[in-house]
Formats: sequence, structure tokens, C-alpha cells
Amino acid sequence: MMQDADMPDVQHSPALLLRDFTGYLRLERAMSPNTIEAYGRDVTHLLTWLAFKSLRPEECQRSDIEQFMADIHDLGLTGRSQARLFAGIRQFFRFLRLEGRMNHDPMELIDAPRRGMHLPDVLSLEEIDAMIDAIDMSKPEGQRNRAIIETLYGSGLRVSELLALSLDRVFLEEQYLIVEGKGSKQRLVPLSPVAVVHIEAWLADRELLSIQSRDAHLLFLNRRGAGLTRQMIFHIIRTLAALAGIRKTVSPHTLRHSFATHLLEGGANLRAIQEMLGHESLSTTELYVHLDRTRLRAELLAHHPLFREGV
Repeated sequence: MMQDADMPDVQHSPALLLRDFTGYLRLERAMSPNTIEAYGRDVTHLLTWLAFKSLRPEECQRSDIEQFMADIHDLGLTGRSQARLFAGIRQFFRFLRLEGRMNHDPMELIDAPRRGMHLPDVLSLEEIDAMIDAIDMSKPEGQRNRAIIETLYGSGLRVSELLALSLDRVFLEEQYLIVEGKGSKQRLVPLSPVAVVHIEAWLADRELLSIQSRDAHLLFLNRRGAGLTRQMIFHIIRTLAALAGIRKTVSPHTLRHSFATHLLEGGANLRAIQEMLGHESLSTTELYVHLDRTRLRAELLAHHPLFREGV
């Protein structure tokens, strides 16, 4: 029976493809439940990425896979995780060929990522908690430093973006920031509930400072009421990492990579992560802010540890 040209191709829907693929891994490849779950999550990222490009998996070419892997690399995923993701996607295209759904393998001439390749370290949630626990809240700068850590990790900001955060771009009640990134491009980034609590507490401390007029618009200031420097942020992060007993090379960018990696490995939408990281510009009109704040917060509520209900 021929399918009506106007009817959707149900058998090739992403959900059914994923179901069939995980069934193949379980029944024919006899893989462990953990591996099946990981490969299914990896293929979900690929399918989401392809959908954004208006491509079906069967249409995928080598150049598409190379671009996808480049986007994954840009998010700071560890070499080990990239290698596993590559393996999962390779299994997926083998499955499609075995099923007769495509007659070429876009992975055939692509080298797998090297596990030993240098990439920024990623912190576990336990390591981030240990850094937070290392903050001496009895010191005048304690509350500020807590707010800084929560903002860097909870929103994935670059250090330059953190330093330039303006009070009029911080919307605590609505729980989002408007950030100016590279090339003066603006984007909207949700704030975690715990970040909001600690920013509010920092703002109370900030009121007690003798603030320098040129920096009065900035959210984060030093004890002299002036803007912070990159060197100071690096010093804060590295000192806390050392106090927490973390032996990895830790910088503000480590928290940004951890933000992206934890979301990606938790199953968040790749496109939403890219938007939150500022890889593409976003409009900041009233309507777009409202719509995107709802959608991006949904990704964080579902996949980021700091946005879990009850935190």
C-alpha cells in the first residue's frame, strides 16, 4: 500500500527511530542498560540537532557529522564523553544501514575523538558543592563570592560577561539576566532560584559599600566599591578549588564548561544550551524575552542540578 504523500512518515519519526535503535542495542547487541541509556541520550542530541537543520538522519552526510561534533566540542564536553558520544552515533548509523533505511555511512571516514585530547576540565556536582562549602561566609566578601559561583555555574557565563553584568540587566523576580557577550551580542540567560537568593543577599551587602560612581551600575564590586578584575575572579575560583581539595586545573571557564556538560549529559536540548552559552545572538524584544525565558527555563528546570524543584 502506497503512503499518501501528504501523510507524515510515521516510521521515520525521531521517537520511533530512537525506540527501534535502543531495542536493537538491547536485543541484538546485548549492551548493558547504562550503555543503552547513554547511547540513546547521545542519539537524541543528534536528532535534535538535525531537526534544527531540517535534516532527516537518512540524509546526513559526513560534513553534517563533522559540524555536529564541532558543536559538541565547543560545549566543552570531555574527551572521554565525546568518544562515547561518537561511539553511540556510529552504532546508530550502523543500525540504519542494517535496517535498509540508508545506503551510506556518514561516519565512515571520520576519526573518533581522542580520549586524551586536551579540553578544559569539568567539575562534578560534588566538586562544585565542595567549592561552595569552602567559602568563608563570615568574611565581608563571602556572600559576594557565593553569588559569583552560583551565577557562573548556574547560568554558564563567561568571566567577561560576569564582570560586565549591569544592575539594570538583572531581573531577580523573573529569574533571568540579559547578558552582553562577544561582538556586543545580547542574549537572555535564566537564573537559578539559589542564585537569586544569593544575589539578593549580596545586594544587601553591596549597599553598605562606598561605591565608586564610574562602577555604580555593576552588579559585582570589590570591597572598595569598584569593579572586579579578571585576575580577582580567577583568584577566587582557584583559591576555593584548592580549599576544596580539587586537583584539576580550575578557572571561571571550568564552571561554564561544567554548566554545559551537566546539561548536555542530563539530556537537555543542544540548541537551547548553545543559545544560553551565547554561540548565536538572540533578540531582546519584550515578546522574545517572554517566550525564550519560558522555554530556556524549562530546559534548566528539567536538566540542571541547581534548578531542581525544592532546591
